[in-house]
Amino acid sequence: MIYNLNIIFPEIFLSLSIFSVLMIGVFIKKSFNLIFNLTSLIIIITIMIISSSPNDTEKVFSESFTRDAFSNYFKILILLSSLFVLNSSKNFIVENKLDKFEYPIIILLSILGMFFMVSANDLILFYLGLELQSLSLYILASIDRDNLRSTESGIKYFVLSALSSGLLLYGCSLLYGFTGSTNFDLIASQLNKENTGAVFAMVFILVGLAFKVSAVPFHMWTPDVYEGAPTSITSYFAVVPKTAGLALLIKFMFIPFSNILLEWQTIIIFISIASMILGAVAAMIQKNFKRLLAYSSIGHIGYALAGVATGTISGYKSTIVYITIYVIMNIGAFSCLYLLKKDGQYKENISDLSGISKKHPLLAISLLIILFSLAGIPPLGGFFAKFYVFVAVIEKEMYALAIIGLLTTVLSAFYYLKIIKTIYFDDSLIAFESTKNRTAQISILASCSILITFFLYPSILNNLVDTLFIG
Repeated sequence: MIYNLNIIFPEIFLSLSIFSVLMIGVFIKKSFNLIFNLTSLIIIITIMIISSSPNDTEKVFSESFTRDAFSNYFKILILLSSLFVLNSSKNFIVENKLDKFEYPIIILLSILGMFFMVSANDLILFYLGLELQSLSLYILASIDRDNLRSTESGIKYFVLSALSSGLLLYGCSLLYGFTGSTNFDLIASQLNKENTGAVFAMVFILVGLAFKVSAVPFHMWTPDVYEGAPTSITSYFAVVPKTAGLALLIKFMFIPFSNILLEWQTIIIFISIASMILGAVAAMIQKNFKRLLAYSSIGHIGYALAGVATGTISGYKSTIVYITIYVIMNIGAFSCLYLLKKDGQYKENISDLSGISKKHPLLAISLLIILFSLAGIPPLGGFFAKFYVFVAVIEKEMYALAIIGLLTTVLSAFYYLKIIKTIYFDDSLIAFESTKNRTAQISILASCSILITFFLYPSILNNLVDTLFIG
């Protein structure tokens, strides 16, 4: 039992920390700053605990929970991205009167749910982790109760997410019924293309997972929630849950569904192509920067899924590299939004960026680097993310998928270049206030530095991904 508890020590530490800070929030008035700082400390300590744990594969509690290099990597990525998103948005949270002590605690609860998701080797544990994450996200989406847009986005996300969770749970129950087990390894041994019922169950599970990562045609919640929720919540939605969702998708394809590759490959290819096309086309007409980033994220999920669609080790690796670089790009993009403040209001429209290069040259060059990277312009990190995915797709001789991916990349470059044109060539309309948001500035600097220098040492990330269990 002691050995088993040692394997899940990061989850135990996180759970006890959540209970502790919750008690502090209940009994100490105006404790937001204290809990916020404690939350950052808890995240840092959890990163240290996971970093010091071995990467060898261990399965405990009737093999329902797995600790391995794969889960450790994604847990650290979830924690690091949460730390940057949370701290870069602190000024925004305080100024918009969202500084309730529950805010960082709910973030920690969603992280705990994601931990169980990426370590799950059993349908029941996976679903419990997914629901813990989802319930936390429902609250976060509508946390600004006095704002009609925030409340509306929370209701939309709740209704649609509850529907997808129902479909997912139905798929899980069917899978258990047709294979006789909830364990991923045992499901894999029972699953084959002759088992029609289990293949039918797989479709429902894929629908639920596609919703969680906002892939077409289950993306309908994304633009409205991104635009309506407070920017601090939008940045969290755009980065952290998608990381956990893609990790889970890879795990399902690699373990329980590995023997029915041809059955799920067609579905993933369709979802990937539809996401890339819609993300590129719909973003062109957007005037709100957050809404544009929503459609951009749908397109990026399409590219990431192209790697998964190959069903090969190199394809899975390329998706992991892609999501890592995607996280870095989006942390930088949303951190820029925290610097767009005028007359006490944070600006979100693309037209507000008109001519900012003249009065805010450093912000302009940062946006230039991030947008070029999102567009996949070499030699920035975003180019290599797409390059590795397309290499994996071509190696599998899926030429049609690669061609569509390249064409949508060219299409998506249009709206990124349109923003850059607005920044550098349009007349200056407003000057933004100088801000003391040092954490957002550090996040932008770190993001841009990694994106610029990635081509010098791409092997650092590649070698790290090579050590994961799927390699």
